[in-house]
Amino acid sequence: MTAVDDRSQTRDHALTPEAFEHLASLAARETEGLRLELVGGKLGVKAVSDVIHTSMTMWLVRQCIQQQPEWDLHVGQGLKIETHRNGRAIPDGVLAPVNHLVETSRGEWAEPGGVLMTVEITSFDRDTTQRDRIDKPRAYAESAIPVYLLIDRDTREVTVHSEPDGGVYQKRVIVPFGKTVALPDPVGIELDTQRLLTLMSAEDV
Repeated sequence: MTAVDDRSQTRDHALTPEAFEHLASLAARETEGLRLELVGGKLGVKAVSDVIHTSMTMWLVRQCIQQQPEWDLHVGQGLKIETHRNGRAIPDGVLAPVNHLVETSRGEWAEPGGVLMTVEITSFDRDTTQRDRIDKPRAYAESAIPVYLLIDRDTREVTVHSEPDGGVYQKRVIVPFGKTVALPDPVGIELDTQRLLTLMSAEDV
């Protein structure tokens, strides 16, 4: 996700959730593929996926559905986040029981209650460190989402954040691409990340 210019970042602190949703809807209609987020009071643009990013997303979709057919990994689903649900994010993946979001949410931005895990896959832009590694872990922890999975293409590592408490994930486990990583309850599955290493090797060619 790429933040907009400094002037916009100053103005967006006054954005209400309703005003942001209206702005995001207008932006999406005016420019194909443009999706806005509001995280930590800052307005940003969700980065467009490249081929490797999309391939990693689909790898994870297959892993989750194969191991737990009663789950859906929603791709590109908007989510209400942070204290008082004032933020709006578009995770690369939102893991929830089948039909859960349909039954509990209306419109583009779903409620976080009952969501098992959010997923972000880093993009090669200047805001990745701040957004995916700092702002979003805080936002998802504030939303009491049990697990936040970060697939980090820069470091070639998978970071599993869990045990949210007081707006902070109390536990963080880092595993290099190519190894098996355990996702804690309520997810409770293991991911063999060899495929991620293979995809990154293809990107290097």
